[in-house]
Amino acid sequence: MKKTTSVFAIALITLLAISSCSKPAGEGGRATIKGKIWVENYNTLNSITDTYFLKGEFAGADEDVYIIYGNDVSYGNKVKSGPDGIFEFKYLRKGDYKIYVKSKDTTRASYFYGSGIKTVDVSVTISDKKEVVETENLVIYK
Repeated sequence: MKKTTSVFAIALITLLAISSCSKPAGEGGRATIKGKIWVENYNTLNSITDTYFLKGEFAGADEDVYIIYGNDVSYGNKVKSGPDGIFEFKYLRKGDYKIYVKSKDTTRASYFYGSGIKTVDVSVTISDKKEVVETENLVIYK
């Protein structure tokens, strides 16, 4: 009888320890982050002064949108924006997230490093397990 009680007590303590652990940000929940990609299409007006002018604006269809969970150093998932520029990450847990998309660097700051590309990002916190968080528009340049 004493052995059965000990095994039961150990099993109960283990179950309580597992259920009390808080899960980090990431997939496995019921919350959603959604937003929209907006494109501003610029063209070089004068190569000597590097003056840009806006040719047009439109929804960013088929853009790669990335999500970073918590303090991870790399993205955890990637989706494509729809034809209207809208993207959505579903089934997330409570926590902090960073959403980012790649853009042409019109400031030319990244040209010194060779890429000509920069990231446009937004930080998001999910505080309720069924929350739907809508980000501001992520404006990128083409």
